[in-house]
Amino acid sequence: MLNRESLAAIVGEISALMAENRDYLVSLDQVNGDGDLGISMDDGFKALAEYLATQEQADLGQLLRGAAKAFNSAAPSSLGTILSFGMMGMARTLRGKTETNVVTAAQAVQAGVEAIMEKAESKPGEKTILDALAPGATALVEGAGAVDGGGAALTELLRRAAEAAAQGSESTREMEAVHGRAAYSASRSIGVLDGGSVVGRLIFEGLAAWAV
Repeated sequence: MLNRESLAAIVGEISALMAENRDYLVSLDQVNGDGDLGISMDDGFKALAEYLATQEQADLGQLLRGAAKAFNSAAPSSLGTILSFGMMGMARTLRGKTETNVVTAAQAVQAGVEAIMEKAESKPGEKTILDALAPGATALVEGAGAVDGGGAALTELLRRAAEAAAQGSESTREMEAVHGRAAYSASRSIGVLDGGSVVGRLIFEGLAAWAV
């Protein structure tokens, strides 16, 4: 079940992973980006975790709207803005709800991915975070109906979603960049793992870690 407490716990797991992988993300971003990916994601998710830990707002829609602003303020980067779009997409689905089941939570994640695609004018296959987020969200939606509450079934669903996100991230090695600085030398981006997609993988890893 998703509520204010579980959302805060999930983000706490994700934040820990971003801190752990801060230098790795920096090294990936130095190849074709500004080199600040690990810094902005660590700062952003740390601020997000702190925000959620101190909120009394129980409405998940309102909570995520505030979370998007807090995250974007702490991670003023292109990916920070993109992830804020995703949170706003989730907020629209969860507006008025203080708790929700696995099916609705999965639908909210999917809505977040769709919001990113619409606002960023991007889609999977373009060597971005969407290459991890989209397959992860699809796995959640496809398997959510078989999960009733928590327990082993939920743990397995989130593990499969994390695996799908990881496979999607790995597939970016064979893609040409379409967006951002890397697109200026698109052919040279082939063979390079996309840092944004690794952020997407870590988000789903954090989700899976929460359920263990």
